[in-house]
Amino acid sequence: MPQFSYKARNRSGELVTGEIEVGDRGGALTQIQRMGLFPLSVEATSAIAGRAMADSKARGGIQLPPALQELLIRKRKPKLTELANFTTQLANLLRAGMSLTQALASLANIESKGIPREVTTRLKQDVIEGRSLSDAMLRQPDIFSDMFVNMVRAGEQSGALEDVLRRLASHYERFSEVQSKFSQAMVYPSFVAATGLVIIIVFITKMLPTFLGIFQGMNIELPASTKVLIAVSEFFQRPVNILAGALFGVAVALVFMRFRTTPNGRRALDSWKMEVPVVGNVVRLNLFAQFSRTLATLLRNGVPVLNALTITEQVIPNVILKESIAQTRDAVTDGKTLAQPLAKSGVFPQLMIDLIRIGEDTGDVPGSLENVAETYENDMNVALRLMTNLIEPVLIVVMALGVGFLLLSVLSAMFKLTSSIGMGQ
Repeated sequence: MPQFSYKARNRSGELVTGEIEVGDRGGALTQIQRMGLFPLSVEATSAIAGRAMADSKARGGIQLPPALQELLIRKRKPKLTELANFTTQLANLLRAGMSLTQALASLANIESKGIPREVTTRLKQDVIEGRSLSDAMLRQPDIFSDMFVNMVRAGEQSGALEDVLRRLASHYERFSEVQSKFSQAMVYPSFVAATGLVIIIVFITKMLPTFLGIFQGMNIELPASTKVLIAVSEFFQRPVNILAGALFGVAVALVFMRFRTTPNGRRALDSWKMEVPVVGNVVRLNLFAQFSRTLATLLRNGVPVLNALTITEQVIPNVILKESIAQTRDAVTDGKTLAQPLAKSGVFPQLMIDLIRIGEDTGDVPGSLENVAETYENDMNVALRLMTNLIEPVLIVVMALGVGFLLLSVLSAMFKLTSSIGMGQ
């Protein structure tokens, strides 16, 4: 039977270690909890020994690169829908009358998808030890973002934790819907492009050599398009060329990834994404909606404006907008309104500036930002449909041109061969 080593704390807070024999890790957690302990870590003894062997340099074991080791031990970040489900479940348990500790204990037994049971158990233990829920979540940065933690802290301070949790769940559900729309919009174009590429590769590598056998030994001048096609086919018939092409592709990918990680490279790519025709409009609308929705959610739940701008800057993935938000935060620190520095950045659209200025005049900036977010989310949905409606016929035309070139190259050579035979007779 598998053996597990565990670290836990008893009810007085003392650290307890030991080993138990159970069928799986879930059973180990259950048995530890039945012993009246709060598990901190549970690992199979074979996994511990394997890691110790890998980490030991004295024994001359194979050492993995630090980046790969970090990748292997890094916790998977939960999806937005998983965070939304966890937050909704916690809010529902609190509404049912459970204390925070009882609600976390219940969630640990339920084990929400994407939120490991040990994370919830650790949250419960931290709360039992006297920490606030936001401080406990702050110790789990791989799971809970700064935005999540700050909103929970604001809910604790205002005494409206349940309401804040429901707003958080709604926030993540909205962003999940946006991501889903992007993914769905690209499914059909990606399928068409992949299908066309497969057809062309199969034709060049499998079917074309059969046709080329017809022209061998024939003393005729082949058309230029056929010569190009023959050269491409011969290139793919040689394994050395394929290997060289693969290595070249890997080298280009590595150079691109390196360029993307540099400040100038990332800024150039983010700027290009916002300016590229058709797709750039969708990207801009999505960024403006994300900025407005995030800032509105934070301000609505009592997060101070400077903290809200800092968190929003971290959430936004585009460097251009990050710089503009940072400039806005510095200007707001100097006592200026929110609309004025946003307008000065030259990045945000005039409609957003005008609506925020109206919100400042009426004293409801969060409401104005929510209106901005809804406006741009609706515009983005229209732009997504337009983008997919344009991409699909473009891909079909490109496929038709590619297949047409293949057929033209083969048929023109056949006609040339037929004509030469007729003239010879």
